[in-house]
Amino acid sequence: MQSKKMAGPKPGPATQKYLDIAEVKEDVVVMKDGTLRAVLMVASINFALKSEDEQEAIISQYVSFLNSLDYPLQVVIQSRRLNIDNYIERLKEQEKSQPNELLRMQIRDYRGFVFELVELGQIMQKYFFVVVPYNPLSDKRKGFFSQLSEVFVPALSVRLAQERFLQRRNDLMQRVEHMKGSLNSMGLKSAVLDTQGLIELYYRVYNPETYDAQKMADTDKLRVTENITTI
Repeated sequence: MQSKKMAGPKPGPATQKYLDIAEVKEDVVVMKDGTLRAVLMVASINFALKSEDEQEAIISQYVSFLNSLDYPLQVVIQSRRLNIDNYIERLKEQEKSQPNELLRMQIRDYRGFVFELVELGQIMQKYFFVVVPYNPLSDKRKGFFSQLSEVFVPALSVRLAQERFLQRRNDLMQRVEHMKGSLNSMGLKSAVLDTQGLIELYYRVYNPETYDAQKMADTDKLRVTENITTI
């Protein structure tokens, strides 16, 4: 027998229990309530540098864009510390491959200057995201016998859940394409975040202090517990 002291404290509930996200797959965020989310990363434009006619045209397009929406939309602005790790690594490689001693010293001094400037100045970058939701209201009207059949035939339940997900994802992506066209009309370029990008985005949101120190591995290398739910 083992005493309670030797056994130690019981592990607490997993963090996932407190999140609204059920899973991320096929470039889509699946929420626990059955709704879906797609995230667009949007490039910015310098409105102040535009001419008066261009500014009025952008405002007019933006008003038309808002009036065309028949579903809620979320715009997220995220400030991130400027990451120059890749740039510093390229400078190191150039320094090693430079045969001229004087140029090699100049590259080393320049690399130190850039690194110190970013560290002391706390230079930040702004990122803009548009979260496009999809809420399948029709699936909320599932009858009692339909639910009962899925309980007794779990394989059928999994197949139907996958079919519903694919149909909902297709509807969501059609909405996303319309959103990209509307943003493009205002001169805003956008791109849909893939699965890796979505996981990195939410990992950064929930771990802002540890993201820079502890980089997230690729999704192919992550070990997750598969949780199949019938929506």
